[in-house]
Amino acid sequence: MEEKHAAIEVADLTVAYQEKPVLWDVDMYVPEGILMAIVGPNGAGKTTLIKAIMGLIQPAAGQISIYGKPFREQRGLVGYVPQRGSVDWDFPTNVLDVVMMGRYGRLGWIRRPGREEERLALEALEKVGMARYSERQISQLSGGQQQRVFLARALVQEAQIYFMDEPFQGVDATTERAIITLLKELSAANKTVVAVHHDLQTVPEYFDYVTLLNVRCIASGPVEQVFSEENLRATYGGRVAFLTAAGNGAEQVEPAATTAGHGAI
Repeated sequence: MEEKHAAIEVADLTVAYQEKPVLWDVDMYVPEGILMAIVGPNGAGKTTLIKAIMGLIQPAAGQISIYGKPFREQRGLVGYVPQRGSVDWDFPTNVLDVVMMGRYGRLGWIRRPGREEERLALEALEKVGMARYSERQISQLSGGQQQRVFLARALVQEAQIYFMDEPFQGVDATTERAIITLLKELSAANKTVVAVHHDLQTVPEYFDYVTLLNVRCIASGPVEQVFSEENLRATYGGRVAFLTAAGNGAEQVEPAATTAGHGAI
């Protein structure tokens, strides 16, 4: 089997807020065309990690490369779906306009979207099952519908790498299934997806790779190799809902709160 190229490489990454480390000496290797979950307890630095990779947060130390080059040189290859809760959904705009905003990176801020951008936006909305809502105000959508709109906005960026911050949070089962189907289609097209994820039980079903994070990187690699009870206990302080080795259920235990990196998301 041919070895995949590295889409993302992170080496010795440290991020600190007011001199307090939120990420400490993190290494991560993400091959091209895979779906990777980033999991860990609250305050582990999961969102901080993807923001640091995208240059939204200045690291204290470390190296980050996208296809072997700095992010600033590869910005056009990256799409981003933020946490739904971080968006002002009362902003007065409709679904189609939100999706067309995903084209601004290619158009620049002077050129206005035209018919081609509208066509691409409608195609993306069709893929996520939201085409009939194209004229609807975004504030009138359900949480799951809003998440689908943000996925469509990322799709029109025509990126090679997609960062997604909790794409399944607050959505119904139908929307979750639609999202994972879309992510697997992206992977089949050799696109790379890195997603912050909370549901440990679905990691083996949804993802190829996983990074277990708690300020430090506990383990990172193929799910079948690193998604173990031992690594999960190390990540969650010894108390965790983990999959049984037999694969016939999950033991549910309340995750322990972590004091490391407190205040990060």
